[in-house]
Amino acid sequence: MHPRVLEVTERLVTRSQATRQAYLALIRGAASDGPMRGKLQCANFAHGVAGCGTDDKQNLRMMNAANVAIVSSYNDMLSAHQPYETYPQQIKQALREIGSVGQFAGGVPAMCDGVTQGEPGMELGIASREVIALSTAVALSHNMFDAAMMLGICDKIVPGLLMGALRFGHLPTIFVPGGPMVSGISNKEKADVRQRYAEGKASREELLESEMKSYHSPGTCTFYGTANTNQLLMEVMGLHLPGSSFVNPNTPLRDALTREAAHQITRLTKQSGSFMPLGEIVDERSLVNSIVALHATGGSTNHTLHMPAIAQAAGIQLTWQDMADLSEVVPTLSHVYPNGKADINHFQAAGGMALLIRELLEAGLLHEDVNTVAGRGLSRYTQEPFLQDGELVWRDGPIESLDETILRPVARAFSPEGGLRVMEGNLGRGVMKVSAVALEHQIVEAPAVVFEDQQDLADAFKAGLLEKDFVAVMRFQGPRSNGMPELHKMTPFLGVLQDRGFKVALVTDGRMSGASGKIPAAIHVCPEAHVGGALARVRDGDVIRVDGVKGTLRVLVDDAEFAARTPAVGLLGNNIGCGRELFGFMRMAFSSAEQGASAFTSALEHLE
Repeated sequence: MHPRVLEVTERLVTRSQATRQAYLALIRGAASDGPMRGKLQCANFAHGVAGCGTDDKQNLRMMNAANVAIVSSYNDMLSAHQPYETYPQQIKQALREIGSVGQFAGGVPAMCDGVTQGEPGMELGIASREVIALSTAVALSHNMFDAAMMLGICDKIVPGLLMGALRFGHLPTIFVPGGPMVSGISNKEKADVRQRYAEGKASREELLESEMKSYHSPGTCTFYGTANTNQLLMEVMGLHLPGSSFVNPNTPLRDALTREAAHQITRLTKQSGSFMPLGEIVDERSLVNSIVALHATGGSTNHTLHMPAIAQAAGIQLTWQDMADLSEVVPTLSHVYPNGKADINHFQAAGGMALLIRELLEAGLLHEDVNTVAGRGLSRYTQEPFLQDGELVWRDGPIESLDETILRPVARAFSPEGGLRVMEGNLGRGVMKVSAVALEHQIVEAPAVVFEDQQDLADAFKAGLLEKDFVAVMRFQGPRSNGMPELHKMTPFLGVLQDRGFKVALVTDGRMSGASGKIPAAIHVCPEAHVGGALARVRDGDVIRVDGVKGTLRVLVDDAEFAARTPAVGLLGNNIGCGRELFGFMRMAFSSAEQGASAFTSALEHLE
C-alpha cells in the first residue's frame, strides 16, 4: 500500500474511533437474531403484508424467506430515472424465483440540476439530498425488511439514499444503477455551441438543437458530472455489482445485472448465513477507496460536500484535508468531459471500471481487503460482466487501455496528482478542481468584481463591462444563504473571456459541481458570506490572488482595513417562490460546506 493512503486511513480510524464505535454498536444492536418482522405484533405484520399476493404473504410468514425493500427515485420526466419504471417488477419476479419477496418500500424525490440550472428550483438541490435521506429512512422504518435495494443515480439522489440507508446500516443493501444514455453529439461540439451562443454568434434554435442531440434518450447524461461520478464511487466502494455502473439502459445485459442484484442481496441476509450489512461495507477503507477513485478520474467537486456527509452518517469524520492529502499522490488516469473530449461510454469502451480498479490496486492506491456486495476483496471488481448463452458471467477485465487519450495506466498517467486543492487564506477555505484547468490559468491575480446573482454577471458581460482581467466574486450562494445552487450559468461567459486572453477566475461560496471546467474556480468557500465570512467584506476593485498551484486564496488588502469593514448583507426575500419558503428551517440547520452542507451534522454528532 502507498504510505500516504495508509497514513490517511489510519488518521481517519483514529479521529473517528468514538463515533465509529458508537455507530457500529447501533447497527449491530439493530441486527437481531432473526427477521425483524418475526417480532412484530400480529396486527402490525398483517398491515405490512395486506397488499401482497397470496404466495408472497405465505412466504413472508416463513422466516427463512428474505423480504427486500425497494426504494426508488423513479420519475419519467428525468432521463436518468426513467428506466427505473420497470425495475420493481423485474426485481420482485427475480426474488420470487428463489422463494423471496420484494416490497416497494418507498419513493424518493429526484430533481435534476440540468433542468433547474439558473432557475429558483436549483436552490432546493442540497436540501433535496437531506429530504431523500429522510424519505429513505421513512421507507425503511417499518421493520419488515431483511435487506434493501436502492434505485438511484443522479446528483443528490445517491448521496441521500446512502445517508438514509446508513442509518439502517444493519440491513444488507445493494445500489442498482440504470446506466448512461448512448452517446449523442460530441461534448466538444456541445460546448462550442454553448460558447458561441453566449457570444451572440449562435441562435437559440441552434442551441436547442445541439442540447437535444446531447440529451436525447433514457439514461444519465454522458459527461463525467456528479451523476456518473456517483456511479463510479458506488462501484469502487463495493456497493454495485462488479462492472455494472456504465451498462446502457434497456439492454439484455442491463436487465440481467438487475436480476442478479436481486438474487445477490438475498445471499447477504442473515437467512443466507453470509450476513453482510451495509454498515460493515462502508468503513474507513472503503471511503478512502472512493476518494482515491474520485481523484484518479477528476470526478465531481460536489463530492467534497457529499463524501463528508456520507462518512458522518457512518460515524466517520472525513475532512477536506484528508481528501487533498490523497490528491497529492493519486495520479489522474482518465480524461472524460469536462476534463477531456470523451464521454462516459468511451471510458467504458476503453477499459472502464475493471481497468481503472486494476491499475489503482496494483499501484497500492486502493485497499483490496474490504467488504463488498460481491464478497470479500476489491479484486473481484477487476472483472467485467458478459452474457454467455443468455447467462450472466464475469470474466477478467482488460489489462491494457484501448484508448490512452481517455484512460491510462498509472505508469503513463495524465498527471502525477488528482487535481483537488484545498484553497486557504484570508478569504476562508474552499476547494478547486484543477484537473480541467490548464497550468497557465491556475494562478490569477486581478481586481475583484462582486456579484450576488448569476444574472448580474451575465448582464455585465453582455454590456461589455467585463472585457478585462478580473476575479468574479459570487457571494451569498452558500448553504445557509440560498441552499447553495450550482452556478453554471456563468461558465460560458467566463470561458469566452478566458479565450479572448483575459485572466479570469471565480471565487464563490456556492457550487460548480461535476461540470467545473477550464476556469480556475475557488468554490465552497467557508465561512460563507451569509454568516459573516470574509467574502461579505470584499469590494469591487480589491485585488484577489487565486493560486491553484499553491492552494492559496487571498485578498491583497491591509488586514486591519479589511477587518474593519462592515460586512455586506445579502438580498432579502430571495427565498420565496418555487417552494423555497418551505425549506427555511433546513437552511438554518445546514453545516458549513466543509462539513458537508448537511442539516444532520449536529444531530448525528449528538447521537454518536
